[in-house]
Amino acid sequence: ALEANYNESLDTIWMLLASMLVFFMHAGFSLLEAGSVRFKNTQNILAKNLIVVTLGFLCWYVFGYSFALGTPENPSKFMGHTNFFMDGFWDSKSNFRVWFFQGAFCATGGTIVSGAMAERTQLKGFALYTALMTSLIYPVVVYWVWSGAGIFNYTNDDDESVTFAG
Repeated sequence: ALEANYNESLDTIWMLLASMLVFFMHAGFSLLEAGSVRFKNTQNILAKNLIVVTLGFLCWYVFGYSFALGTPENPSKFMGHTNFFMDGFWDSKSNFRVWFFQGAFCATGGTIVSGAMAERTQLKGFALYTALMTSLIYPVVVYWVWSGAGIFNYTNDDDESVTFAG
Protein backbone atom coordinates (compact mmCIF):
# COMPACT_ATOMS: atom_id res chain seq x y z
CA ALA A 1 0.00 0.00 0.00
CA LEU A 2 2.84 2.36 0.81
CA GLU A 3 4.51 1.73 -2.56
CA ALA A 4 1.20 2.35 -4.36
CA ASN A 5 0.82 5.72 -2.60
CA TYR A 6 4.42 6.56 -3.45
CA ASN A 7 3.90 5.73 -7.13
CA GLU A 8 0.64 7.71 -7.16
CA SER A 9 2.48 10.71 -5.72
CA LEU A 10 5.28 10.45 -8.28
CA ASP A 11 2.77 10.16 -11.13
CA THR A 12 0.94 13.23 -9.87
CA ILE A 13 4.12 15.29 -9.48
CA TRP A 14 5.35 14.31 -12.95
CA MET A 15 2.03 15.06 -14.66
CA LEU A 16 1.65 18.39 -12.87
CA LEU A 17 5.18 19.38 -13.86
CA ALA A 18 4.56 18.42 -17.48
CA SER A 19 1.19 20.21 -17.40
CA MET A 20 2.75 23.40 -16.07
CA LEU A 21 5.42 23.32 -18.77
CA VAL A 22 2.73 23.01 -21.43
CA PHE A 23 0.63 25.66 -19.68
CA PHE A 24 3.55 28.11 -19.67
CA MET A 25 3.74 27.76 -23.42
CA HIS A 26 0.89 30.29 -23.39
CA ALA A 27 3.26 32.92 -22.02
CA GLY A 28 5.81 32.13 -24.72
CA PHE A 29 3.21 32.27 -27.48
CA SER A 30 1.92 35.57 -26.05
CA LEU A 31 5.39 37.08 -26.23
CA LEU A 32 6.00 35.70 -29.71
CA GLU A 33 2.68 36.94 -31.04
CA ALA A 34 2.97 40.35 -29.34
CA GLY A 35 6.34 40.79 -31.05
CA SER A 36 4.94 39.73 -34.41
CA VAL A 37 2.05 42.19 -34.64
CA ARG A 38 1.90 45.95 -35.00
CA PHE A 39 2.03 47.92 -31.76
CA LYS A 40 -1.64 48.89 -31.96
CA ASN A 41 -2.67 45.21 -31.95
CA THR A 42 -0.56 44.08 -29.00
CA GLN A 43 -3.37 44.38 -26.46
CA ASN A 44 -5.72 42.51 -28.77
CA ILE A 45 -3.38 39.54 -29.19
CA LEU A 46 -2.72 39.37 -25.44
CA ALA A 47 -6.47 39.46 -24.81
CA LYS A 48 -6.91 36.60 -27.28
CA ASN A 49 -4.35 34.51 -25.42
CA LEU A 50 -6.11 35.23 -22.14
CA ILE A 51 -9.43 34.23 -23.70
CA VAL A 52 -7.92 30.92 -24.84
CA VAL A 53 -6.84 30.07 -21.30
CA THR A 54 -10.03 31.15 -19.53
CA LEU A 55 -12.70 30.18 -22.05
CA GLY A 56 -10.71 27.16 -23.19
CA PHE A 57 -10.45 25.64 -19.72
CA LEU A 58 -14.09 26.48 -19.00
CA CYS A 59 -15.22 24.67 -22.17
CA TRP A 60 -12.86 21.80 -21.35
CA TYR A 61 -14.48 21.59 -17.90
CA VAL A 62 -18.05 21.57 -19.23
CA PHE A 63 -17.83 19.54 -22.45
CA GLY A 64 -14.29 18.84 -23.56
CA TYR A 65 -13.17 16.28 -21.03
CA SER A 66 -16.40 14.31 -21.25
CA PHE A 67 -16.23 14.20 -25.06
CA ALA A 68 -12.51 13.32 -25.03
CA LEU A 69 -12.10 10.84 -22.19
CA GLY A 70 -15.61 10.25 -20.84
CA THR A 71 -15.81 6.66 -22.03
CA PRO A 72 -19.10 5.00 -21.00
CA GLU A 73 -19.72 1.28 -20.43
CA ASN A 74 -20.84 0.82 -24.04
CA PRO A 75 -18.61 3.29 -25.88
CA SER A 76 -19.19 4.65 -29.34
CA LYS A 77 -16.40 5.07 -31.86
CA PHE A 78 -17.06 8.83 -32.30
CA MET A 79 -16.92 10.52 -28.87
CA GLY A 80 -17.41 10.02 -25.18
CA HIS A 81 -20.37 11.24 -23.19
CA THR A 82 -19.77 10.81 -19.46
CA ASN A 83 -18.14 12.89 -16.69
CA PHE A 84 -19.71 16.24 -17.65
CA PHE A 85 -18.68 18.96 -15.17
CA MET A 86 -16.09 16.51 -13.73
CA ASP A 87 -18.85 14.21 -12.50
CA GLY A 88 -17.41 11.14 -10.81
CA PHE A 89 -13.92 12.59 -10.43
CA TRP A 90 -13.70 11.81 -6.72
CA ASP A 91 -13.76 8.10 -7.58
CA SER A 92 -10.07 8.27 -8.51
CA LYS A 93 -7.53 10.94 -7.66
CA SER A 94 -5.78 10.42 -10.99
CA ASN A 95 -8.78 11.92 -12.82
CA PHE A 96 -7.83 15.41 -11.67
CA ARG A 97 -4.26 15.26 -12.94
CA VAL A 98 -5.37 13.79 -16.29
CA TRP A 99 -8.01 16.52 -16.58
CA PHE A 100 -5.45 19.29 -16.06
CA PHE A 101 -2.81 17.65 -18.27
CA GLN A 102 -5.19 17.18 -21.18
CA GLY A 103 -6.78 20.59 -20.62
CA ALA A 104 -3.40 22.28 -20.88
CA PHE A 105 -2.82 20.63 -24.26
CA CYS A 106 -6.33 21.51 -25.40
CA ALA A 107 -5.91 25.19 -24.58
CA THR A 108 -2.43 25.26 -26.09
CA GLY A 109 -3.88 23.96 -29.35
CA GLY A 110 -6.10 27.03 -29.43
CA THR A 111 -3.20 29.34 -28.61
CA ILE A 112 -1.08 28.02 -31.47
CA VAL A 113 -3.80 28.93 -33.94
CA SER A 114 -4.19 32.41 -32.43
CA GLY A 115 -0.84 33.37 -33.92
CA ALA A 116 -2.07 32.55 -37.40
CA MET A 117 -5.22 34.59 -36.76
CA ALA A 118 -3.32 37.60 -35.38
CA GLU A 119 -4.56 40.89 -36.89
CA ARG A 120 -7.06 38.96 -39.02
CA THR A 121 -10.06 38.31 -36.74
CA GLN A 122 -12.19 40.14 -34.25
CA LEU A 123 -12.27 39.12 -30.61
CA LYS A 124 -15.84 37.74 -30.92
CA GLY A 125 -14.88 35.45 -33.79
CA PHE A 126 -11.81 34.23 -31.98
CA ALA A 127 -13.83 33.51 -28.82
CA LEU A 128 -16.26 31.47 -30.92
CA TYR A 129 -13.36 29.57 -32.48
CA THR A 130 -11.86 28.89 -29.03
CA ALA A 131 -15.16 27.58 -27.68
CA LEU A 132 -15.59 25.29 -30.69
CA MET A 133 -11.97 24.10 -30.61
CA THR A 134 -11.88 23.29 -26.90
CA SER A 135 -15.43 21.92 -26.65
CA LEU A 136 -15.65 19.77 -29.74
CA ILE A 137 -12.78 19.62 -32.26
CA TYR A 138 -9.85 18.79 -29.98
CA PRO A 139 -11.87 16.50 -27.65
CA VAL A 140 -13.26 14.39 -30.49
CA VAL A 141 -9.81 13.86 -31.99
CA VAL A 142 -8.47 12.93 -28.54
CA TYR A 143 -11.29 10.42 -28.13
CA TRP A 144 -10.61 8.84 -31.51
CA VAL A 145 -6.97 8.13 -30.69
CA TRP A 146 -6.26 8.13 -26.95
CA SER A 147 -9.49 7.18 -25.16
CA GLY A 148 -9.06 3.48 -25.73
CA ALA A 149 -12.44 3.23 -27.48
CA GLY A 150 -12.21 5.60 -30.46
CA ILE A 151 -12.18 4.80 -34.14
CA PHE A 152 -8.40 5.18 -34.52
CA ASN A 153 -7.49 3.40 -31.28
CA TYR A 154 -4.94 0.65 -31.83
CA THR A 155 -3.83 -1.93 -29.30
CA ASN A 156 -1.00 -4.42 -29.68
CA ASP A 157 -1.04 -8.10 -28.73
CA ASP A 158 -0.66 -7.23 -25.03
CA ASP A 159 -3.77 -4.99 -25.21
CA GLU A 160 -1.62 -1.86 -24.74
CA SER A 161 -2.63 1.29 -26.60
CA VAL A 162 -0.11 2.18 -29.31
CA THR A 163 0.17 5.61 -31.00
CA PHE A 164 2.87 7.55 -32.77
CA ALA A 165 3.03 9.79 -29.69
CA GLY A 166 4.25 6.96 -27.46
